[in-house]
Amino acid sequence: MFRLSHYMKQLVAPTPVRQRKGPVRPVVIWNLTRRCNLKCRHCYAVAADHHFPGELTTQEAYAVLDDLAAFNIPALILSGGEPLSRADTLDIARRSKAHGLYTALSTNGTPISGAVADELAGIGFDYVGISLDGIGATNDWFRGQNGAFDAALAGVRECQKRDIKVGLRFTMTNDNAAQLPDLLALAEREGVEKFYLSHLVYAGRGNKHRGDDTDWTVTRSAMELLIERAWQAVSEGHELEIVTGNNDTDAVFFLQWVAANFSPEQVAHVRRHLEAWGGNSSGLGVANIDTQGVVHPDTYWSDYSIDSVRKRPFSTIWQDLSDPMLAGLRMQPRPLKGRCGACAYKSVCGGNTRIRALQLTGDPWEADPACYLSDQEIGLDEAMSHAGRASLTPFRGIKHDPAHRFT
Repeated sequence: MFRLSHYMKQLVAPTPVRQRKGPVRPVVIWNLTRRCNLKCRHCYAVAADHHFPGELTTQEAYAVLDDLAAFNIPALILSGGEPLSRADTLDIARRSKAHGLYTALSTNGTPISGAVADELAGIGFDYVGISLDGIGATNDWFRGQNGAFDAALAGVRECQKRDIKVGLRFTMTNDNAAQLPDLLALAEREGVEKFYLSHLVYAGRGNKHRGDDTDWTVTRSAMELLIERAWQAVSEGHELEIVTGNNDTDAVFFLQWVAANFSPEQVAHVRRHLEAWGGNSSGLGVANIDTQGVVHPDTYWSDYSIDSVRKRPFSTIWQDLSDPMLAGLRMQPRPLKGRCGACAYKSVCGGNTRIRALQLTGDPWEADPACYLSDQEIGLDEAMSHAGRASLTPFRGIKHDPAHRFT
């Protein structure tokens, strides 16, 4: 996850670069169930509205949770499917909060009525992320159910009434990208504190519909808009936090915007912060436990299993680098190939999203096909340029312009 607003703040209120001390503990995204009342086109879990056998029992889940807490993970995100469709999800959340863990909920928002919102507030969730993939009928088509937009928005408002920190999550494709400005306006109008744009990942139904992924020009225009809004919020003291996920090219795009608009000293400062973050964190700062207790490098690696918490504790699995993929993801630098391997900014983006490379080429270390920067922009000489790659406009035209509009 690229915290655009966080790094934007370094331009107005710079802070020292944080140095990592000791081993990195991962944020754990835990898919508690595959059951879901919706059927989203991009769903990486291929969820459906029926029971899936073999999911962890309540007692098994408690044992996993106790291990995660003892392992001192920084945050736990309860996800699905729709996590609120599982009967004991809120009990698991209570136990998580009792351990003192930062506990977030990733939901489609439709089950959050007044009574459910009361429970969420009583538990003390640190954050609730609610997915909207367009306005009105666009969202309903994308999520496979009429009325899903209105129900999700009602869930947002119920959380807001109870002072639960809530954010909107938007997965962008060619089918809904034009509604990004409307969704940002909705976020501001509703007073939500966070807006998260997810680029499409080729996993589950997202892989089936990968032809819907945005063109590079559309992606760049979307990032221009997000940078513009983030800068406006930071410079004017607004609270809206903008983050993006699943395409760490965004950090390089932002750094080049900084270079076009600020001093060399500020560019160097921001780059130091971005390199300390390191970009893609699959298998290092992010981990996934699926509904069956199988551990993956992140939520999109469902076809690659490291081990199961039914066999060994998560803390043991995560520290065992005999798994070749886990070891490779933690190499500094990673054993990247092609454009990613030759890129001048791989210390910033970390090689981007490896699962897309694996899905398209069969090799997890090949170039990520969703990198939307030109060879010139990432410092490749002509000899490294791939035949047939589209020529992209250099960054020089993307300076901050308050009159700019997303097209």
